[in-house]
Amino acid sequence: MKLGNFLLIIALCVPVAAFAQAGPAGPQGKSVNPMVEVKTNMGAFTVELFPKEAPITVANFLHYIDTKFYEGTTFHRIVPGFVIQGGGFDRNMTKKQTVAPIKNEATNGLKNLKGTLSMARTNDISSATSQFFVNLKDNASLDHVSDAQYGYAVFGKVVKGFEVITRIAAVQTTTKGQYQGVPEKPVIIESITKIAPPPPPPGAPPAPPKQ
Repeated sequence: MKLGNFLLIIALCVPVAAFAQAGPAGPQGKSVNPMVEVKTNMGAFTVELFPKEAPITVANFLHYIDTKFYEGTTFHRIVPGFVIQGGGFDRNMTKKQTVAPIKNEATNGLKNLKGTLSMARTNDISSATSQFFVNLKDNASLDHVSDAQYGYAVFGKVVKGFEVITRIAAVQTTTKGQYQGVPEKPVIIESITKIAPPPPPPGAPPAPPKQ
């Protein structure tokens, strides 16, 4: 099977609310990490990003958001019970031009748990550009183990709207040219936009100043 620019994964082979991974917390445990909303033609979901653990990856992701790169791209690869992948091809399976690849931050200690977002790449460890995937289950085989099994860099997690991810993962797929797992009807990313974290509850102390 030719995977081209798809995520190349060797399968060595909980709900989202149960994640142990979390960013810094503000008053009353409210996250102060950046949040983005991903709108698709099948619904929207919200992602919390982890700039402390994955600064290069988050900065790269936000660059693509700021330049509206993701608008009109698709979730072009669906593997039920594993991942959904997108952010690099349009609805005609034409690959978009990206900026230079980034360093792989898979050594940041974050795990590829259900609902987390990680960067897709080729066999080259530091080849990730715009494409990302959402883990549909805990995928320990994608975590960093060693230089020989470097892993895939987690940089965020779905905190709202996981039911949309579930719907996307259930669509009918087909093969188009060299690409397998392509939705028969395109799952289009209409936009990804920054949103403010939820405000603290009334009476909560102010968040500490940033260093």
